[in-house]
Amino acid sequence: MPLQSTLSGKGSSGSFQAENTQSGGKSFEELRQECLRKGVLFEDPDFPATDSSLFFSQKVPVEIKWKRPKELCANPKFIVGGADRTDICQGQLGDCWLLAAIASLTLKKEALARVVPHDQEFDHNYAGIFHFQFWQHNKWLDVVVDDRLPSVRNKLIMLHSASNDEFWSALLEKAYAKMYGSYESLKGGSTMEAMEDFTGGVGECYETKSAPENLFNIMKKALDRGSMLGCSIDITSSAESEAKTTTGLVKGHAYSITGLDEVNFRGKMIQLIRIRNPWGQVEWNGPWSDDSREWTYVDKAEKTRLQQDTADDGEFWMEFEDFKRNYDKVEICNMTADSLIEDTKHVWETNVFEGNWIRGSTAGGCRNFIDTFWTNPQFKLQLVDTDDDNDNLCSVVIALMQKNRRKLRKEGLDMETIGFAVYEAPDDEDHQGKDFFRYQASKARSKTYINVREVSERFTLPPGKYLLVPTTFQPHKEADFLIRIFSEKKADALEMGSKVDADLPEPPMPSLPEEETKEEKGLRRLFDQLAGPDQAISVNELQQMLNGVLSRRKEIKFEGLSLGTCHSIINLMDVDNTGKMEFQEFKVFWEKMKKWIMLFLTFDTDRSGKMSSYELRSALKAAGMQLNNQLLQLIGLRFADDKYEIDFDDYLTCIVRLENMFRAFQAMDSGGKGRVNMNLTQFLMLTMNV
Repeated sequence: MPLQSTLSGKGSSGSFQAENTQSGGKSFEELRQECLRKGVLFEDPDFPATDSSLFFSQKVPVEIKWKRPKELCANPKFIVGGADRTDICQGQLGDCWLLAAIASLTLKKEALARVVPHDQEFDHNYAGIFHFQFWQHNKWLDVVVDDRLPSVRNKLIMLHSASNDEFWSALLEKAYAKMYGSYESLKGGSTMEAMEDFTGGVGECYETKSAPENLFNIMKKALDRGSMLGCSIDITSSAESEAKTTTGLVKGHAYSITGLDEVNFRGKMIQLIRIRNPWGQVEWNGPWSDDSREWTYVDKAEKTRLQQDTADDGEFWMEFEDFKRNYDKVEICNMTADSLIEDTKHVWETNVFEGNWIRGSTAGGCRNFIDTFWTNPQFKLQLVDTDDDNDNLCSVVIALMQKNRRKLRKEGLDMETIGFAVYEAPDDEDHQGKDFFRYQASKARSKTYINVREVSERFTLPPGKYLLVPTTFQPHKEADFLIRIFSEKKADALEMGSKVDADLPEPPMPSLPEEETKEEKGLRRLFDQLAGPDQAISVNELQQMLNGVLSRRKEIKFEGLSLGTCHSIINLMDVDNTGKMEFQEFKVFWEKMKKWIMLFLTFDTDRSGKMSSYELRSALKAAGMQLNNQLLQLIGLRFADDKYEIDFDDYLTCIVRLENMFRAFQAMDSGGKGRVNMNLTQFLMLTMNV
């Protein structure tokens, strides 16, 4: 069952204690003090100074030496004159998206102080160890690194400061690379991704060519409130990546937005935007660029206020209309889910869920795949109170994030294409089936399915109950996910289908011999042929009997029941614990078997002799057993084949074992409390007899 937490207050960037991430469980301070006592410099065993920490898919192209700052300069400093955006110059790695986010972070001093704790330096208490804090999957992590940095000929080859004696930004990049497994894992990405990792905020994207008319005001309000902003120019092919245009802009490259303002130009107010290239050089050369003639018409005080600088530092101003014409995308990371288009700030409520898409059970794909779409995890959201400034609607922001994909790159996995849909929910508290979605249209949904880490959308909905269905675009795609639901007023949210229960009525008494049906008499004759003097059959004899009977049923295509399945059947029906089955017990079992056969045939829609593993939820429910997503995922992985199908033998094994477990639990749970106490012997007896 997904983990859930409900937060309120200052959004998702609230002040939570960061978790230690080092393999030994020790904190930064404990590790530092340990090194100081021993008189040694820290060497991080979790992220060693080796090629594997640099690349996972290629060999290191040149001879790289890992050197500590004191080996690179005479008097290294952690931060020189305050951490600011000029301390961020891109190295050999294609992680401009990360650098653009760091540049934005330097404008938010409170957030910066959290990510880059200032309790570390190269003189007092120096032990070769530093630490940084990042938000990941609804919690803050404290990541420690040693200060050995990759260099060539005594020069840093990755992110570095413009000052040769300043190292906070290089160490920050190393800690971020450690969190994701290697430096190479940071190649390519969205500025929004890093912005969220630095703040725990929630992101929104705007396409400049189709943005609202008040985009300038939206962006300025966001920047004034401490939000982090980035922008980029789209590319149409990989050949255009980081290609420089005639105007000095770079395609497929992440920039940070560091200022928005208005200036009086020849008696007219002009909207300007300040942008920074993480390279620390290569700037816009059009109107309002560093040395353009437009600045000659602006008085000195205004230039000073706008920090207009002609240095080739990668930062430049441009007119906002030129910005919209040249750039394609704006990314805004709100420190909270506060509205960007209202003047007043709000305290938003947050519901958080963690879940999984597992092939064969809960990886149903989008609405295009109706046969499996309904098996995706479902979450019910109840909106009761309307917004303060709107009597009819409730504001809600839904953010769906796929977890750990960057870290899994070394295993050949990348971002899945994800999205979500929102439906008006019925009153019942159950996981909705295929027919519900076949006949219901969504009330809201993500604009598109896209292969980014997080998809988020803002909606205004009438009060009511809603069903949120997060999905991958294609079915059978596995990933872990996190859902954050922000609402202006308190909203209840819960996972559907999380209940585990069984309604297993006691089977009817078997018929007397003189009342047996024609079918039962035929079974008795076969039973008597196999049974010994004790008039009972063993597990091998049961296997022989069932395979003989079922082989005559042409609608069931299978290669025979396994001995394991027959053991489970004996355990279920052997009430006198003889290890064998008498005919009266067999008759009771056969009534169950006929029902299970009927269910199997019902869900074997193409008459292939196998049923879809996605339909197992419905088949088990019809048999009186209700399982949650976690159990269905486990069963799907255990019994489904590589085509997400379950044959009759595995289906029967599954259903018999489940009934065995439910009945054993219910027998021990005499008070009906839903929990039992057992010792080790009881546990082993129970599990060995299933």
